Amino acid sequence: MIDFLQIIVSGIAVGSSYALMGLAMVIIYKTTEVPNFVQGEMALISVFLAFMIINSYGAPVYVAFPCALAFAAVLGGFLEFAVLRRAKEPNILSLIVITMGLEMVLMGIVSWKFGADAKTMPFPISPYDSVALGEIFISGLELLTMLTALVLMIAIFLFYRFSKLGVAMKATQQNKVAARLMGIRTNRINLLTWGMSSVVGCVAGLLISPVVMDPYMMWDPMLKGFTAAVVGGMTSLPGSVVGAYIVGVIEHLFGAYVSIEFKSVVAFAIIVLVLCIKPSGLFTRHYVKKV
Repeated sequence: MIDFLQIIVSGIAVGSSYALMGLAMVIIYKTTEVPNFVQGEMALISVFLAFMIINSYGAPVYVAFPCALAFAAVLGGFLEFAVLRRAKEPNILSLIVITMGLEMVLMGIVSWKFGADAKTMPFPISPYDSVALGEIFISGLELLTMLTALVLMIAIFLFYRFSKLGVAMKATQQNKVAARLMGIRTNRINLLTWGMSSVVGCVAGLLISPVVMDPYMMWDPMLKGFTAAVVGGMTSLPGSVVGAYIVGVIEHLFGAYVSIEFKSVVAFAIIVLVLCIKPSGLFTRHYVKKV
């Protein structure tokens, strides 16, 4: 029984990093209806910027990490303004392909600049120091990740629910033409959305970096975050978080009781299952647009 509870807690802990990536993807999808597959690499290059600031310039973590977050915000806005917005006669498929191309470009830049060798990110909390909760153990970094995911989820939910900018973002997603007629600057909203999403992804990357840090470090969290968003619903912030915990727990149970080698396959199996049963996700209502 203790082993089972330990697996559940570990699944929830790793699901928190998936939740952050899922939140980042949902933020963009809620406004643009485009799955952003460059999400992980925007976080990747921001994390390596923090690493460079610490190692090359001797800056402390409390300086390097805010710089990385600021860079992530600018990068997200820049990619939307300079690339996505310039696409001629864009449709969903072409925009998805563009984000996949940007993913390869950013990953190539990081590999060229920093090499393929694994790095070690200086971090205030060691990923190997554990806290005992009765007979269950959880690391301090996992606790921080869980708390960060919870705080960001609440903050983003309140932002969308009560702020004028959040309402404008939702209006832009629902009907861009009507939003423009109401005086909403939809291009500016898209730019801010990409910047905000990039910051959330960067937070996930910074929390992952003490455990693994190489040019491919964000590939798995991005795929699992996308899976979480699909499971919970691509327009549901709470749904993406719950979906992330579902994915984390199921893959840990599968790895413990079935096969550790095929643990990563579980996420794709979950995507197929959810799309077959409830394409809109478990926590969103399916609707059809009329044109």
